[in-house]
Amino acid sequence: MFDSLQDGLQSALKTLRGKGKLTEGNMRDGLALVEQSMIEADVSYPVVQSFMASVTEQALGNKVLNALDPSEQLIGIVHEQLVNIMGPVDPSLNLREGVTIIMLCGLQGSGKTTTCGKLARLLQQEGRKPMLAAADLQRPAAIDQLHVIGDQLGVPVYSDKSCQDPVKVCADAVAKARDEKAQVLILDTAGRLAIDEELMEQLKQVDRKVQPHQVYLVVDGMTGQDAVNSADAFNKALELDGVIMTKLDGDARGGAVLSVKQVTGVPIKFIGTGEKLNALEPFRPEGMAGRILGMGDVVEMFRTAQTEFDQAQIAKTEERLKKGEFTLDDFRSQMAQLAKPGLMQKLMGLMPGMGELNKMMQGADTENEMKRLFGIIDSMTKKEREDPNVIDGSRRQRIAAGSGVQPQEVNDLVKQFDAMASVMKSMAGKGAGDRMKMVKQLQQGGMLDPGGSLKKQKKSTGKRLTPKERAKMKKEREKLLRRKRREKRDGSDPDKNDPTKE
Repeated sequence: MFDSLQDGLQSALKTLRGKGKLTEGNMRDGLALVEQSMIEADVSYPVVQSFMASVTEQALGNKVLNALDPSEQLIGIVHEQLVNIMGPVDPSLNLREGVTIIMLCGLQGSGKTTTCGKLARLLQQEGRKPMLAAADLQRPAAIDQLHVIGDQLGVPVYSDKSCQDPVKVCADAVAKARDEKAQVLILDTAGRLAIDEELMEQLKQVDRKVQPHQVYLVVDGMTGQDAVNSADAFNKALELDGVIMTKLDGDARGGAVLSVKQVTGVPIKFIGTGEKLNALEPFRPEGMAGRILGMGDVVEMFRTAQTEFDQAQIAKTEERLKKGEFTLDDFRSQMAQLAKPGLMQKLMGLMPGMGELNKMMQGADTENEMKRLFGIIDSMTKKEREDPNVIDGSRRQRIAAGSGVQPQEVNDLVKQFDAMASVMKSMAGKGAGDRMKMVKQLQQGGMLDPGGSLKKQKKSTGKRLTPKERAKMKKEREKLLRRKRREKRDGSDPDKNDPTKE
């Protein structure tokens, strides 16, 4: 999310680190880079000017320049000002007694219909009973698409294909929602390729007739300043209660997120971070500022874990850990929850201090790496999964042959399991702070990077291994293994002088 903005701001702040003492001169140089990175991210220029004026005023004060670590002070100032330009935001939906009517509007292609489903799913998680209304009569497939989404969620959808009046459809949907005791009705209204009088007049009529309690504009975060301009135009016509910004998992530069609130006065209420129906987050300025600066977002990380992980399985594992029990079967179930597409990268992007490792993993085939780990575990006997200490040389060879890997990879998995097991057992029943320490220990143990050996090589050389280099490494490893087999033919301890354990 916002890679270019993140890289620009972090590079600007890094230029100020490592200097013996910061002066007004080099501080101004660093601030100029901050300003440049924001302009390149398509942040509204008046917003950049206001932001830089506030940051500069504080950064050039004696309290910062004479601080023990001025660069850290500056990061704090930038974080605070980022929060100020994006907030404050009331994250609640302000639901009422009876039926709360929420109208979603926006241009075609912004992801409005899918966002209706995402919002309905979020309400379901809060124990609410939502209903969807298909009032987008401009796009032929919109009604069918909303019904498909409703079926996936188990949420009722009101539509009337015989009616060509969206105002009547919305009014009838309100009556239907009341009859079925729905708590929230979400109206999916029509969009256009561009803002025009016909679209605005239609939305005004729906607004007057139905009187929705909240009106949200769905905008494409990849459109930059066009998103801000759309928000301004829609707000003048409808008085928006908030913006839902979509497609922030793509190549969004970030300018719209930093500009919308300042330019229009309308807060961003939710952000879409993927195509799936679970990829909608309440917008938190503090968390977004932390992500932009590479500081992570612990609150969103734990919220994601709560919604994405099997809580019953977690509770079962927790009880076993309290008894000092943790096997490779437990390990496999834990890793399987992380194996959901994109989940590991998302969590790592939210973890403090994990930004660089997350970027290194962007090109990694995490799904196949997980399958490789699962293949190794599945090739073990029940006794080996319960107690990996029994895995000797001959067992290691059998497991490697059964899973199609090298014996060294079996060793690596057992080492990673040992590191994770000790941390998991020590953290059983502990609070969030201790669990964050656990996360860092898991990182050091290599558990958050299934392709760890390749990443280490990449980090040390500054480039990926070529096919020729990989073939050479494989050949050398096989040579060591043949030597090991010759040395072990006398029946000595299979792990003594084992070159694969070096």
